[in-house]
Amino acid sequence: MPETMSFLVPPEADGERLDKWLSGQDSLGLTRSSLQNRMEHGDVTVNGRTVSKNYRQKAGDTVLVTLPEPESLELQPENIPLDIVYEDDDLLVVNKPKGMVVHPAPGHSTGTLVHALLYHCGDRLSSINGVVRPGIVHRIDRFTSGLLMVAKNDTAHQSLSAQIAAHSFTREYQAVAMGRFRESEGTIHAPIGRHPVDRKKMCVTEKNSKPAVTHYSVITKYARATHLRLRLETGRTHQIRVHLAYLGHPLLGDDVYGKAFPGIEGQCLHAAKIGFIHPTSGAYMEFESPLPEYFEKVLRKLKS
Repeated sequence: MPETMSFLVPPEADGERLDKWLSGQDSLGLTRSSLQNRMEHGDVTVNGRTVSKNYRQKAGDTVLVTLPEPESLELQPENIPLDIVYEDDDLLVVNKPKGMVVHPAPGHSTGTLVHALLYHCGDRLSSINGVVRPGIVHRIDRFTSGLLMVAKNDTAHQSLSAQIAAHSFTREYQAVAMGRFRESEGTIHAPIGRHPVDRKKMCVTEKNSKPAVTHYSVITKYARATHLRLRLETGRTHQIRVHLAYLGHPLLGDDVYGKAFPGIEGQCLHAAKIGFIHPTSGAYMEFESPLPEYFEKVLRKLKS
């Protein structure tokens, strides 16, 4: 059966184009172009009626989006060890190692976290994010280590995605950024969108962007770098990497937004804590991951 998701247009989104607003709903996970296609096929209704793709919504509108039925899964499970921090009938919390890709993508057709999850969970994974991302509610970059949450069913997926959209989901990172910060703490409030020239990169921009907020505090200052704690209020692609580069303090080792660093591959960034309301019990749950060896090695090198 196709799944239908419901949204209520808030007062602050009054007058905005519906396709644009819906594309910003993380729980839906659809691009603006795919939403326009679904609107043309009558899969999006407002107050019970179909609308054109240039419809401007009104506060209080009830929007229903019918999602396509999940395709049959063709990925092959792989017996890859998982560091499982927590697991029950609704979800898993996994500690992802640095270097592991979360889901299949061009150049990474095997050996991903999804392949490992398929082996461990079988068909007990949510289907909302489609064939190549079963169970994946949110993702972290290949060279980012740390905690990732996985949904085992669609009900849990919707609940967890809604928490992310409402900014009530705790995501705390530790990172090493280049240079010394003057302030001991601060907030980066800068919208993020696709880079106008390099489409593989994101950047701070006012054009075709989404609001992005990152809070940071200094743990330790070194001669040429700073150990930071960061909390995400929003969850845009590459958000921490883009925001710190925007400040002039790119992540140590980030060869996309900064420079490579001898001894580590990719950025020095660790998802150290996540917290959320359990979709079934309603209890708040929080998990922490200690700094991995590569991160500790970088800190030792900076101290010396």
